Amino acid sequence: MFAIIDIETCGSKFELRKGRIIEIAILVHDGLQVVERYSTLVNPECHISSYFTRISGITNEMVSDAPTFPQIAKKVLELTEDAIFVAHNVGFDYSFVQDEFRSLGYKYRRETLCTVRLSRKLIPGLRSYSLGKLCESLGIEVYDRHRALGDAEATVKLFDLLLQVKSNHPQFKNQGVEKLMARKVDAIKDYILKKLPEECGVYYFLNQDKEIIYVGKSRNMYQRAMQHFGSNEAKHKKMLAELMDVDYVETGSELLALLMESAEIKKHKPKFNRLRKAEEFSHAIDTWEKDGIVHFQIVDASQAKAPLQFFPNYTGAREKLNRWIEEHTLCLSYCHLTDEGAICFNHHIKQCNGICAGEEDPIDYSIRAKRVLAEFNFPYPTFILVDRGRGMDERTIVLVENHHYAGYAYVDTHTPIAGLDDLKAIIHTEFNFPDANELLRGWIRQNGWNKIKPIL
Repeated sequence: MFAIIDIETCGSKFELRKGRIIEIAILVHDGLQVVERYSTLVNPECHISSYFTRISGITNEMVSDAPTFPQIAKKVLELTEDAIFVAHNVGFDYSFVQDEFRSLGYKYRRETLCTVRLSRKLIPGLRSYSLGKLCESLGIEVYDRHRALGDAEATVKLFDLLLQVKSNHPQFKNQGVEKLMARKVDAIKDYILKKLPEECGVYYFLNQDKEIIYVGKSRNMYQRAMQHFGSNEAKHKKMLAELMDVDYVETGSELLALLMESAEIKKHKPKFNRLRKAEEFSHAIDTWEKDGIVHFQIVDASQAKAPLQFFPNYTGAREKLNRWIEEHTLCLSYCHLTDEGAICFNHHIKQCNGICAGEEDPIDYSIRAKRVLAEFNFPYPTFILVDRGRGMDERTIVLVENHHYAGYAYVDTHTPIAGLDDLKAIIHTEFNFPDANELLRGWIRQNGWNKIKPIL
């Protein structure tokens, strides 16, 4: 826990017992959010001069009926017990609180953390690190400046912001900050694990502004979150430093979770997801057969008639086609990488068997070319994949039509599988994106063909 504290006084700590606390605010922060607030005026049992009234606006009349520090001392002890004492220019606030307890014969000791020193380390080069100037430069609104609660609330906002900055400065070491970060992660961990079920689905990690910073999927979302928290990878540590909340969608089907995860990453482009962010696919490798010979060609995605695979750019498509040419001894001419009708360069260097020069039987060439097609074509042009649903009485149906993903639906376990027209009437298509087929093929290779039912 952290006790974020601000006080107003009527004197300097160097004026022994002539200066006292006249207001105190304590905001107890569990690492995730403020969980308890306490603020009160304090009767200093001495005169408040006009100088200090001009600073804080607190008058002698205002504190005349307020409790004295001895009357609130127990509350202060309880709120700060086992907590790090956090304040802006902590030496000032901490010394005044210590002095008040010393006058009662009690030695007050707490671990401290100064947001002034932390700000200088993490955000160097600012003209001023006073609370007001610092908050102004960082866009933090301050209400009721020079009153304990207003300044404490501003310090909380600054404190949360500094923790985010700290996540990007792993080289900065401070024992108090490291303990703070660890406690923050522990608090968030408990909160998130209580929300996530041990079910299959897609989960969304959110920052304090409710922005999606990571999208994941798992057969057991609770266990997957546990793995995130147990990871020592730098990427995970940075993500956990920003993590504040979680949302999720239960899918029942792991295949549907895979499709949904990919679509949601493309939609939201979370900063901590590296794979499958491409939303626009500009190019595709198209294929067709003419005079018994299989052709391949890189085309604009919008022009593809029988695309095998989509790519976010031409370079990716060319790299894949080059790999096929090398692995299957394909001809540059029939991959449309040379002038039409020309004898390809690879034939001259003995890397093409001569289909372009009339020296190879088209049947032999097409046997090799169709091995590429076999990697992409499904066993049936139109079929459904049947997977578990979100409960015992439900199934997930994924439809593939004409060798391409068409959508999904949830159906009752006792409902017979409908014909294609009936299926298309209930199919959801929001996860229909160009590389969905790639995910489907990978899932089928891993899980086998036993869940496939052809539709004629």
